Amino acid sequence: MRRITLGRTGINVNANGFGALPVQRVSLSDAVYLLQKAFYNGIDFFDTARYYTDSEVKLGTAFEHIRDRITIATKTGAQNAEEFWKDLETSLENLRTDHVDIYQFHNPAFVPMPGDGSGLYEAMLEAKKQGKIRFIGITNHRIALAEQAVDSGLYDTLQFPFSYLASEREIALVKKCEEKNIGFIAMKALSGGLINNSAAAYAFMAQYSGVLPIWGIQREKELDEFISYQDNAPRLSGELLALIEHDKAELAGEFCRGCGYCMPCPAGIEINNCARMSLMLRRAPWQEYTTPVWHEKMAKIKECKECGKCKTKCPYSLDTPALLKKNLEDFERFTENLK
Repeated sequence: MRRITLGRTGINVNANGFGALPVQRVSLSDAVYLLQKAFYNGIDFFDTARYYTDSEVKLGTAFEHIRDRITIATKTGAQNAEEFWKDLETSLENLRTDHVDIYQFHNPAFVPMPGDGSGLYEAMLEAKKQGKIRFIGITNHRIALAEQAVDSGLYDTLQFPFSYLASEREIALVKKCEEKNIGFIAMKALSGGLINNSAAAYAFMAQYSGVLPIWGIQREKELDEFISYQDNAPRLSGELLALIEHDKAELAGEFCRGCGYCMPCPAGIEINNCARMSLMLRRAPWQEYTTPVWHEKMAKIKECKECGKCKTKCPYSLDTPALLKKNLEDFERFTENLK
């Protein structure tokens, strides 16, 4: 099994990380089964967040008695020191542990630094001094902030979207982390479901010795795929390279990554799914997206209030209202052709 060291943290883990956002969508018993199956098949890095409803609770239930054999990363969306300490204590209680291995600022709108007035970085340092966290990390979807965090030298790890759809600037960010000995945790390695060939995604990631992908896993068959690659790793063959080039051409330009930071919508639109519908119809089993439930969800786009809140919150600077309308048109055209 290939292993990865996360920069200056010295944390050495299986090259497959477990992204625990999706386990909030399954029952406690199913989540515990998945998490423990992952562990007993060599996966020992688990990433979660206070933002992911009961995900932390499920990790705590699964790993309380083997805590010292795994690495846990979680996140806080705190805006000030008081919220920080409340989040940290809640996470420790949920995870049934006395420390977090990597505690990350969760997609902040700025890079917390000493003396910035927020008290956030100072709280991180105090938590580390108290032994409640081991290393300080940050996650973001905005590349300018990610670059600033890396350049600051204040962070042990960076979590950022990275896949074979990455731009040259994003690849340069990965290389800069390696140069500065900062651990790079790759979220959205399947681009929120738009990449549907896990072998190609795995083979691409394997080129980067210091990048730890965290695969968002909800179903056992998904876990089994990544477990199978540990002893039979896919290689970047001509076939896989051709597939990657095809996907990069198809997905070039502006598309919704499904991160959900635009939510909630005042009109009740499920933006993070509806704004990528046309792509999902082409790249996923379309039958799943043409049910009465999805017709109802897409119809909500017609109730858009044009308030622009989603546009201002999008970390990728997308014109979300225009993207929603385009996806509605594509959806209506697609479903009409099925009649």
